Amino acid sequence: MLRLRPVLSASTLSRRYATAAGPHALVFLEHRAGVIDSGSLSALTAAQQLGGQVTGLVVGAPDEVKGVVEKAKKLKGLSSVLHASSEQYAHTLPEVVSPLLEKLLSGSTPYTHVVSAHSSSAKSILPRAAARLDLPAVSDITSVEHDGSSNATTFTRPIYAGNAISTVRAPESVRVKFFTVRSTAFKASTADEGAQVEDKAIDPVEVTDPPTQHVRTDLTKSDRPDLGSASRVVSGGRALKNAETFKSTLEPLADVLGAAIGASRAAVDAGYADNSLQVGQTGKVVAPELYMAIGISGAIQHLAGMKDSKLIVAINKDPEAPIFQVADVGLVADLYEAVPELVHKLKQ
Repeated sequence: MLRLRPVLSASTLSRRYATAAGPHALVFLEHRAGVIDSGSLSALTAAQQLGGQVTGLVVGAPDEVKGVVEKAKKLKGLSSVLHASSEQYAHTLPEVVSPLLEKLLSGSTPYTHVVSAHSSSAKSILPRAAARLDLPAVSDITSVEHDGSSNATTFTRPIYAGNAISTVRAPESVRVKFFTVRSTAFKASTADEGAQVEDKAIDPVEVTDPPTQHVRTDLTKSDRPDLGSASRVVSGGRALKNAETFKSTLEPLADVLGAAIGASRAAVDAGYADNSLQVGQTGKVVAPELYMAIGISGAIQHLAGMKDSKLIVAINKDPEAPIFQVADVGLVADLYEAVPELVHKLKQ
């Protein structure tokens, strides 16, 4: 009598589980005059925290893309660089650039995340591309964490002028996760001269008869450090009375400290300073090593733009001014006496 004994190979007994591909981020690298913006370098750092591959995307006019790509190839954390050149990309209009993102992210795209700085340009381009693809976008994030097991990404972002922190979770069902990065929350990625990653040219998506056109760019020229990335900032408020007093009071202090100059919204609205110098919820968000608030009361909208500074120094003659609640060092004094004396002491 024959007895048959089933023989099962190890491969028959083993179970195979499908594993989701790791994250692959596409970082939109902005640049000006051949230099990659510091905010994009912070976005690159945020993208690295996802724990997967990171591809950079450079778009621009044909005469400027090549030089920017060579710099991008040396950045730490990049796996590869894509670049598209066209005269239409000389100015990154959302209506012109977003179709390129749509093309890259349609169908079976390898990219799981799209990342950029929270700049005036990118925060128009990314949400537009996301909406066209019927996907959500998360803006101005201050932290990011990706869970490989669930393929979900969790972000935090400030709301209510920075008085609360919202935690947002993008689940696996969101096939491509768009987000913009608050640059002050992440260190800028640095160059590695020994690094050399692959670059690949991609065809631009030409837009016929775009609904908007670039007219001109007005830049405020200054020898001072850029407000958004300066390590020291001196800001003035409405108490400085007029534009002449604002300039004559703050510039000597900024000169001796090697600092950028900022302003509160009240000072900008009153015409004391240019709009590009505004710090706050509707202006620039800064986080320097030293922030000096001169004659600024400390409205909640202003605090939202500077409260992450490492050392906050406030000078105000009103001891009840809200700015003193967040200041590390506070001086209750007349700024017209205190600031000149401070400049004199610093020069000694």
